[in-house]
Amino acid sequence: MTEGYASAGVDIQKGDKASSIAYRYAKETFANRKGKIGEPVNLEMGFSGLLDMGPFYLAFNSDGVGSKTKVAQSLNLHETLGYDLVAMVADDCVCVGAEPVSLVNTLDMEQVDPVVVDSLMKGLKAAASEAGVAVAGGEIAELRDQVKGYQWGASLIGVVKKDRVIDGSKIQAGDRIIGLLTDNFRSNGFTLIRRILESSLGPWWHRDKYDEKMTWGEKVLAPSKIFTPFIMKLIGRFDGTPTAKIHGIAHITGGGLKHNMERILPKGLETNVRNLPPIPEVMARVKEMGKISKQEAYQVWNMGIAMALYTPEPENILQMAKREGINAVEIGVVEKCGA
Repeated sequence: MTEGYASAGVDIQKGDKASSIAYRYAKETFANRKGKIGEPVNLEMGFSGLLDMGPFYLAFNSDGVGSKTKVAQSLNLHETLGYDLVAMVADDCVCVGAEPVSLVNTLDMEQVDPVVVDSLMKGLKAAASEAGVAVAGGEIAELRDQVKGYQWGASLIGVVKKDRVIDGSKIQAGDRIIGLLTDNFRSNGFTLIRRILESSLGPWWHRDKYDEKMTWGEKVLAPSKIFTPFIMKLIGRFDGTPTAKIHGIAHITGGGLKHNMERILPKGLETNVRNLPPIPEVMARVKEMGKISKQEAYQVWNMGIAMALYTPEPENILQMAKREGINAVEIGVVEKCGA
């Protein structure tokens, strides 16, 4: 049996088209703030929006945990999801060179359960503390006829000086690409993950043994690593001294490796990825179970590369990553198209 994202009910092409439609309408509202505080900056393929606040830009983005929540609900283990939520929004924010400052979260529940809320918020507190982010507020809604279980999302703001924006415009041929590595799925592609595991192992797949230490459910529920603290050390936060030259940052989530790596490249440039790290074991096993092609796997999942940094000084970043306990490897180089 060959599985695929489309067979799991997710159409990537339609998703991309919908995003383009949404952004087209959004851009038509930019004129509402023309010449006023908070005028938006047009970043067509950026990972976070920017608002002009006079002496600095305010970065703003939203994301959610996605259907990874269904795994947590199956196991009745909710505390780690806060790391997924913070990673999705904070690690997007740093891609434009901004320091994440604060987030608000929205929790839509089929039925409000104080015990579950306590577990979720305890995890969110821990993750926000790790990222250096304040949780400024939130909303909990009971939507019995609209939600099964719960859905969790957040919006985050950050700040960046105007002369320290990282938008990919400085990326040039010869820049090396450093991959910051992860050993799990983080928080995207779970519709396909769950479908494959259920088809292969049955409806109680989350209880099946992955190895002698944990079940399949516990394995895929592993929390996302938050890379924001490491990126902040590289770029010097809002007004500190940078410790490395970085021309571009890509967060590898929905859409996979190639799409997210190349969305910030200036015209005329392309990536030559020539040193892919080994696929994490759990991803390799799920890929094999579902008979997923290599092309689709790299389009849906991060395949072990959580973030990609474009830099003219790869050795400096690799040494810093080693000192900070971050697994990193040079995965490729930027080249002129057709070179």
